[in-house]
Amino acid sequence: MMLTFINARLVMPEGVEPLGYLSVSHGQIVSLGPMESYQPQGEEIQDCKGLYVAPGFIDLHTHGGGGYDFMDGTLEAMVGAARAHLKHGTTTLLPTTLTSSDEELFTVMDTFHRAKEINENMPELLGLHLEGPYLNGQEKGAQDEKYVVLPEPEHYEKIALYANGAIKRWSLAPELPGAIEMIGRLAGQGIMFSAAHTAATFEHIKEARSKGLSALTHFYSAMSTIVRKQGRRVLGVVESGYLLDDLWVELIADGEHLPPDLLKMILKCKDHDRIFLCTDSMRGAGMPDGPSILGSKKDGQEVIVEKGIALMPDKTCFAGSVATTDRLVRVMVHKVGLPIWETVKMVSLNPAQAIGCDSRKGSLECGKDADIVLFDDMITIKGVYVKGVQASI
Repeated sequence: MMLTFINARLVMPEGVEPLGYLSVSHGQIVSLGPMESYQPQGEEIQDCKGLYVAPGFIDLHTHGGGGYDFMDGTLEAMVGAARAHLKHGTTTLLPTTLTSSDEELFTVMDTFHRAKEINENMPELLGLHLEGPYLNGQEKGAQDEKYVVLPEPEHYEKIALYANGAIKRWSLAPELPGAIEMIGRLAGQGIMFSAAHTAATFEHIKEARSKGLSALTHFYSAMSTIVRKQGRRVLGVVESGYLLDDLWVELIADGEHLPPDLLKMILKCKDHDRIFLCTDSMRGAGMPDGPSILGSKKDGQEVIVEKGIALMPDKTCFAGSVATTDRLVRVMVHKVGLPIWETVKMVSLNPAQAIGCDSRKGSLECGKDADIVLFDDMITIKGVYVKGVQASI
């Protein structure tokens, strides 16, 4: 049975169709256009009454939500966190790991493969994003330093083999001995490599880029910037994001990790088509303020969620994001002033292109998956569809 959304503001990659329709059938978009071109075919109708109809949001970096962390290693946690983000418009995501023991990491991988078999009321779990364990201790942030190691071929190849194709993104510090070799070895396996928790110089990033590095994880957070060495200025990872035009930059656009004025500066200096948004959320996303845990319940650390951010217990520094994708859109539209269509592109088509699934996701186009989000001017989610099936939110 075909379903058609009518009287919708269609959010397209280059603008908004102010009054349009969109039809879906068998999980795909089959037609769309202005209302004057719509011809009823006896299908089921949903009158959107002026709501925005946008492509489903894609989050390439989330550690959890709804009280669950993917590192918990249970099917309940994997599914629970994914469904928590579905309510906020995320129809595709990469469950993201933290530095951990191999045993804990392999448990998450096993659980991921089981969770992928569950389709009811679920976003698509496109693959795993490994954040670590090959990070620079100088920029470890909230990562557990006892699990930070150097990239040795026998170690990362063991991890890749065990994952059995599940790894779609791997964040690491490219300046570490063996890291650039690792990128060159594994980039051909369809893994997106990102620089993260890194003290790299511009020269490191350029070399890594030539081997397959394509993105900077949570731009500005836990990465080097310009310093002086023996009187001479040396550029870091932040400057690399601006100078290397084809390098993707990932923004935690919660208005806290990157304040609105800094987001405006980034938009002024970086090609908008090389920016994608992420939540980098921990289990406190979508939950009330109060005590929480960063990482797994077994091996995580206590934090406090307060006023839209997770803090270390002494409140001296951030301990993670509690953002959801609808919040990212609200911040960019209402606090930064970016047009709705361009903001949605940064949380749909751009991440789809970055991870390589844009042939079937990321925009409202015929033949693509019918992953659809309905929302109003305040970016309040009114409906979510995954491959044409309405989710319970």
